[in-house]
Amino acid sequence: MAGSADGGAPPRVRLSRERVLGAALGIADARGLRALTIRTLAAELGAKPMSVYYHVANKEEILNGLVDLVFEEIELPSPGGDWRTEMTRRAESVRAVLRRHRWAIGLLESRSSPGPATLQHHDAVLATFLAAGFGPALTAHAYAVLDSYVYGFALQEASLPFEGSEAVGEVAGPIVEAMATGRYPRLLEMATGYYLQPGYDFADEFRFGLDLLLDGLAQKRATG
Repeated sequence: MAGSADGGAPPRVRLSRERVLGAALGIADARGLRALTIRTLAAELGAKPMSVYYHVANKEEILNGLVDLVFEEIELPSPGGDWRTEMTRRAESVRAVLRRHRWAIGLLESRSSPGPATLQHHDAVLATFLAAGFGPALTAHAYAVLDSYVYGFALQEASLPFEGSEAVGEVAGPIVEAMATGRYPRLLEMATGYYLQPGYDFADEFRFGLDLLLDGLAQKRATG
């Protein structure tokens, strides 16, 4: 490592909790959570492991901080707006954020020590439902079913062996050949007549399902 301009020792890396968590986020995005350790984090920061421990006690604290960083990126719904518009915007934001941080899909609701951004997010969602006339029970049901759908769709998207409509045909070719034996006629019918048609994109299914859920919640709210 090169010395300083006056020939002395190189300057020490100045760390902060924010810088440590930012580096951890970069590692998780690039290589996944398994690659995230105190040693890899220290190497990324150009520091010694003991210097990292000064800002984060252990990996659990790092994960708590990462979850809070992810929640910071999600757009908050506004209790003063139309609840359906706000929940659509929030759901689309959650999905977009989880596409950037796919490692976080199964982690967002796993923390027993949530940070301020996490708590603020949950409070804003609850406030939006309650302000729209949802009772406590229906608010709890609505929040649970919406997040189950959004997280589930995000997990399904992340698990697909292709991304985007252009790549569907490349993956589907061998599968269609297997279907051509005649043993799976409905699968072949849907694949050739719908899934492999120009313009089909699995991502478009998100809004269809979300609208179904919001329609059902609207009806539940109206009937009490």
